[in-house]
Amino acid sequence: SLFSYLGGQWSPAYSATKHALAGFTKAYCDELGQYNIQVNGIAPGYYATDITLATRSNPETNQRVLDHIPANRWGDTQDLMGAAVFLASPASNYVNGHLLVVDGGYLVR
Repeated sequence: SLFSYLGGQWSPAYSATKHALAGFTKAYCDELGQYNIQVNGIAPGYYATDITLATRSNPETNQRVLDHIPANRWGDTQDLMGAAVFLASPASNYVNGHLLVVDGGYLVR
């Protein structure tokens, strides 16, 4: 989740777990790299799912999220497919210990 990079003002416990997963990704990269095993993750931004329905349904919170996304839309789960295919393919053979952010540009704002 992009909360691996944020403080999590509205959900500190959620943010803390995402920071932990980012740390595990790096730790396991270090441990398993010697066996030619890559450990990477995908850090998705805000996606239109059942979990985000309440946020998207509230005009104020929906707009607050959209104001931070240069792509000016919520992600669709299909937007993650390219990242997953890349990390699973030989094109990422030298990518290790990385969290690939797929957030429509949210972190730049």
